[in-house]
Amino acid sequence: MDTIATKDGVEIFYKDWGPKDAQPLVFHHGWPLSADDWDAQMLYFLGKGYRVVAHDRRGHGRSSQVSDGHDMDHYAADASAVVERLDLKNAVHIGHSTGGGEVARYVARYGRPQGRVAKAVLVSAVPPLMLKTKNNPGGTPIEVFDSLRAALAKNRAEFYLEFASGPFYGFNRPNAKVSQAVIQNWWRQGMMGGAKAQYDSIKAFSETDQTDDLKAITVPTLVLQGDDDQVVPLDDSGRLSVKLVRNGTLKVYPGYPHGMLTIHADVINPDLLAFIQA
Repeated sequence: MDTIATKDGVEIFYKDWGPKDAQPLVFHHGWPLSADDWDAQMLYFLGKGYRVVAHDRRGHGRSSQVSDGHDMDHYAADASAVVERLDLKNAVHIGHSTGGGEVARYVARYGRPQGRVAKAVLVSAVPPLMLKTKNNPGGTPIEVFDSLRAALAKNRAEFYLEFASGPFYGFNRPNAKVSQAVIQNWWRQGMMGGAKAQYDSIKAFSETDQTDDLKAITVPTLVLQGDDDQVVPLDDSGRLSVKLVRNGTLKVYPGYPHGMLTIHADVINPDLLAFIQA
């Protein structure tokens, strides 16, 4: 397996496909998944001549199941370690859900200062802040995230099956076209990772205020989200994020769920390509 070691000794698994002299697209996955969640995008863009790169977040997928460092600071530093090892320049960073938070912090803290980033894409992403607070009254109450932690600790396998079968892909909606294969693949990825990392990550994706990260992003940024996202509500994420980045565009997909990258790849991929090529 291709891995790199971070400064604190964590082995990060990554995929690096395509011509090494082509423009790199770097994909950052959501919770509690792995780089495999980008299969539909990586194969599509590989076919368009791009270099495609994706890594498993620490504690997830094939990366080390370490006890510590499950926060946005470490996630961004780990992403930077992969980018620097591969010496990626003029890259487009694309993040889904928690991966969108990782992109925002990486671009703000590493990619922009190093001049390595051309554009950014936030898909159904968690910034600026998911948690309901005094300054974020439209956020999600802490009790929701506490319930996620409790379900994970009680029976992770059952919880992940229910989550993928329900709100993640909108399979709980009337007349939804349910794919057991998609559900099983989501469950497979989740169960590959470490329970401790995935438990701690709930705090990272829900309680990290990334307002300043978004304000620091100056590269062209595309924000994509479905208006039936039951996991990361559009009004408290995408609609706010696009107002904070300096050069942002928001595209909303009517009726699309949180996991739209997988079940609507035929629509999303060409839209990503158009942005990248613009």
